[in-house]
Amino acid sequence: MTFAEALAAVTAAPGDPDALDDLARAAMAEGEEERALDRLLPAARQAGRNPLLWQWSGLLARALERHDVALAAFERAVANAPGDAGIAHGHARVAMEAGAPAVALFARARQLAPNDAGVLLGEAAARFAVGEIEAAIGGLEPVVTANPGWIEGHDTIAQLRALAGDRAHAFASYDRSLAVAPRHPPLWHGLVALHIRGEDYRAALATIARARAALGPNPDLDAQEAIARGETGDLAGAERLYALPHVRTAPGMAVWRVRHLLRAARLDEASKLVEVGLEAADGAMWPYAAITWRLTGDPRLAWLEGDPRLVSVVDLADRLPSLERVAEVLRGIHRARGAHLDQSVRGGTQTDGPLFARIDPEIRALRAAVVEAVAQHVAQLPPPDARHPTLSKRRDRAPRFAGSWSVRLVGQGHHVNHVHPQGWISSALYVALPEASADGGAHAGWLTIGGPQASLGLDLPPTRMIEPKPGRLVLFPSTMWHGTEPFPAGERLTVAFDVLPPI
Repeated sequence: MTFAEALAAVTAAPGDPDALDDLARAAMAEGEEERALDRLLPAARQAGRNPLLWQWSGLLARALERHDVALAAFERAVANAPGDAGIAHGHARVAMEAGAPAVALFARARQLAPNDAGVLLGEAAARFAVGEIEAAIGGLEPVVTANPGWIEGHDTIAQLRALAGDRAHAFASYDRSLAVAPRHPPLWHGLVALHIRGEDYRAALATIARARAALGPNPDLDAQEAIARGETGDLAGAERLYALPHVRTAPGMAVWRVRHLLRAARLDEASKLVEVGLEAADGAMWPYAAITWRLTGDPRLAWLEGDPRLVSVVDLADRLPSLERVAEVLRGIHRARGAHLDQSVRGGTQTDGPLFARIDPEIRALRAAVVEAVAQHVAQLPPPDARHPTLSKRRDRAPRFAGSWSVRLVGQGHHVNHVHPQGWISSALYVALPEASADGGAHAGWLTIGGPQASLGLDLPPTRMIEPKPGRLVLFPSTMWHGTEPFPAGERLTVAFDVLPPI
């Protein structure tokens, strides 16, 4: 049922729970949560004790990052259905995202659904959010011991150990399970995949060697080894594996092969593979189109990234709450002692969970200013272009976020060059910066745009560099390569987000 059809049904029968259920489902599928919430909340209040209507109201408000409304709705849902495990889980998750106490709520949800993996992972995240990192790990380790094939559990434990600053033991749960079940392919593939996401390709190769000794020939390991050999510069070894048909055609391998071809200086082949990917609507190819077009002098680069309106630099200081107070709030939620395994931060920490979902007054005010700035940026973009990865998206929706977080860098901390494949528009909002230092160079801490990863071995400097200032927001297409230059010392505190591609 489409949203329009569901809305017509609710208009004809305003209090019908089944029609309202259909409306909420259609709204979530079509990005119409705001209009659906306007119908669900009044109906829930009128019905009084219908837990489903309160649950849907909470879910719709959560999708809109109106977590104050979502929390109140879930409290009503729980009061009317205290034994419903799904409602209890939703209540706990909304509370955690809002920055409200959530550990006890997840414990209650676990009582109702002791084997629900989402509840177990949520409770670990809630404990991490209040600084109980060891308790978060301790709650998961008995579960993966009893269920060694639970890959998501192993990955979460590894991530938590890295965030606790214990990267050396991050993969211990994998190793224990492999000692018990050495011939379980998903365990080996999961561990190798985690090394690859963390860009520790030498560890990936060492693990692949162990896996082959345990498993024998394995096509999935061939694809993973091709990636790792290419990324470590073993061009001959990577080429031998990429010659295998099952490796070349494995899902997601085209981008890795483009990276290999670029390292091998086989630009013609890389360019052809990029074109094939673009023809197949593989959005992950756009950053590599920018590289190949730049290297070949293709005029399409100007079409893709050349219009200055694609990047906005907005000074928001006069529209934000006190930056000193915002910085205090952000420092309070930087619980990690180490970096994530699979993110671009070097020499710092990144917050977990959707920052803009928090109900702190400072974060709500900051989010409101960001939404306004993003809407203004979208309004001034070049004309729509159905072929363009940024300009092809609709512009009649209020900004929504695929993710939002804070990064705290210290000393020589920086971001390596990267892209954001899940976003439409990406960002950097500067909250606190160190004092300028003579030994930091003219561009210490600056945002760089257009320069690919150094690991590709290409002599391509950034196409633009932007000076950071407290209260300054930079917006740019998520397909653009970007990173930061390190400061020599001091703290750099930022907020970042990805705008969700509108549906």
